[in-house]
Amino acid sequence: VQLQASGGGLVQAGGSLRLSCVVSGITFSSNVMRWHRQAPGKQRELVALSSGAGTTNYADSVKGRFTISRDNAKNTVYLQMNSLKPEDTAVYYCAVVVGFRPYWGQGTEVTVSS
Repeated sequence: VQLQASGGGLVQAGGSLRLSCVVSGITFSSNVMRWHRQAPGKQRELVALSSGAGTTNYADSVKGRFTISRDNAKNTVYLQMNSLKPEDTAVYYCAVVVGFRPYWGQGTEVTVSS
């Protein structure tokens, strides 16, 4: 199982970014895809998840600002991040759990300046 995340960068507060994660080695459409983030000095936290059928769930801190979506034909999950805040600064990881084992992408860094 391999996950390749991209799309991070430096953005001003109020701006937007879209993260992408291409997945291989699994039946993508059958799996729940997740985005997590880890800010400096903090624990990794779940940001959003998407089932194969498109059901989504979000952390309270990003509800109304972030949108997770997926293209099952491209084995890709996205995280559209709008109205970014400095507290969204973190390394963002895509992830999937297969057979009770988590697999992580390499992380993509998002920095939001005030």
